[in-house]
Amino acid sequence: MPFRRARSLLLMALLVLAGAGPLVPRPARAQTNPAPPPASTLDIVYLGLAQRPVAPESALGQPATDDGLAGARVALADDNTTGRFIGQGFALDTAIAPDEAGVLAALRDRLGKGARAFVTDLPPALLLKAADLPEARGATLIDATTSDDMLRAEGCRANVLHVLPSRAMRADALMQYLVVKNWRRVMLLAGSTLEDRAAAEAFRRAAKKFQIRIVADKTWTFNPAEQRADTGHFEVNTEVANITQGVDYDILIAADEEDNFADQLGYRATLARPVAGAAGLMPVAWSPVYDETGATQLQNRFFRSAHRVMTERDYGAWMAVRAFGEAVIRTNSTDPATIGAYLRGPKFELAAFKGERLSFRPWDGQLRQPVLLVDPVSLVSISPQPGFLHQFFETDTLGVDQPESACHMH
Repeated sequence: MPFRRARSLLLMALLVLAGAGPLVPRPARAQTNPAPPPASTLDIVYLGLAQRPVAPESALGQPATDDGLAGARVALADDNTTGRFIGQGFALDTAIAPDEAGVLAALRDRLGKGARAFVTDLPPALLLKAADLPEARGATLIDATTSDDMLRAEGCRANVLHVLPSRAMRADALMQYLVVKNWRRVMLLAGSTLEDRAAAEAFRRAAKKFQIRIVADKTWTFNPAEQRADTGHFEVNTEVANITQGVDYDILIAADEEDNFADQLGYRATLARPVAGAAGLMPVAWSPVYDETGATQLQNRFFRSAHRVMTERDYGAWMAVRAFGEAVIRTNSTDPATIGAYLRGPKFELAAFKGERLSFRPWDGQLRQPVLLVDPVSLVSISPQPGFLHQFFETDTLGVDQPESACHMH
């Protein structure tokens, strides 16, 4: 023991003489150059209508309570990560009201406090009421969650932009793929709600555009509540077999935005045919199965933040907040007019993990973008399909192009 202690002391002395200093832990150096506080901060308001709880079809369909908002939070962190290098900060103000009056009151309150950047999670009719408030004239409202074609056509507003693909874009994306596969005979099955009928009309328009023949156009009338009966599976099997009987088609397309029946169509039709639209092969902006062009980075960041997978609504809110961030960072300004003009101008580009930069169409405020074609477990394809060309942007082969647009913004 004395020998070991002497050897240790000798080693320490030699290190001191050599300039190494004693072998003791050094305290961590204090950060001498902390990041300066942002010179300016853009307040982004997430304006939403509280969603009424809906009983899911199964335990797999449990909705997230922060669907959409969680995507905005991840985008805020992304904005601040980049903004700090130019002294620019971003803050997210959540204003989710239980009813229409509360939403409009919250909007007036934020406008009165100077907010001009809004991410909206509102149904179409309420979004129009919000955009038409006189106080909102100088604001920019980015619609993060709707696909309504009317909002991009006769209902368009100069102070509203849209980030999710429209129904027309989704329908065109699917029909392009059917052309590539030479599946040109379609059976269309639509639900009875207004949203279902609007989706069905988008599929009809797209079928005509791409010379796809709709050989049968039917309405689903089976009561969804009967599916939960003890013999529900038998009743559904019989209903699907009956409604598809006597029709020769290549693919069955379901227009079912309320998720009442589309998931019940697979394996139950008279003919062995694929299902598309609201189930089966689905045209979407985002999906947990998408992992190309760096999308895994965003999927992982979101999962670490929200502890669940990223939905399409989350992605819409993420794009909306990131769009504001990109405009502020590129212009180095928080002036509302400057931000609004840049978002709508030719220099704006949004990197959104779609393999190309996205931009807003000047004629209707729609974000042009590729549309994913997915099934529940895999990415099948991405539209525009090869060979569908456009003189300016190939993504403008999806949806309503400028010559046919019914939007006349002032």
